[in-house]
Amino acid sequence: MRASLARAAAPIRLLISYPVRGGLRMGSRPTKAKTETAAEMVTYRGATYPWQCDHIGHMNIMWYVSKFDEANWNLFARVGITPSYLREARYGMAGVQQNITYKRELLAGDVIEVRSRILEVRERVIRFVHEMRNAERNEVAAICETTAVHLDRKTRKSCAFPPAVRMNAEKLSAQVLPQD
Repeated sequence: MRASLARAAAPIRLLISYPVRGGLRMGSRPTKAKTETAAEMVTYRGATYPWQCDHIGHMNIMWYVSKFDEANWNLFARVGITPSYLREARYGMAGVQQNITYKRELLAGDVIEVRSRILEVRERVIRFVHEMRNAERNEVAAICETTAVHLDRKTRKSCAFPPAVRMNAEKLSAQVLPQD
């Protein structure tokens, strides 16, 4: 905790460009460029604003949840669960379990990227994970694993995903490498 407080109190570092072989480089810390795969896709990009920070200068947990929620809807759209699908077919999605692990603080001005992977698809259920990163440092700030259920809004009960949606989700899920 002391290290995080020291980081918050550290002097502001100016980004200075300086020439390097092959072009101009900004900042003092290189970041690895990470390419998007079908299995791991970018589902949110944004920033931490000062009004999203708590009394000790870190992004408040309500904003982590909000940004993960935005990533949910982008992930759902990738498999065919779009706003028009939900409105016209009278379906819905409900999160039934959400586990968040906080790894590092995000401060005002930090640029954020969320990458998502589908872990499991069943007849009525989808399970996925979001990884929120400080995009400048390429450090994991938080991980959110969610289980969601497909709903029929008329009957207010869970129902099967349509074949096209399930097939799209399974294609993305099948490309996930097993974890150690």
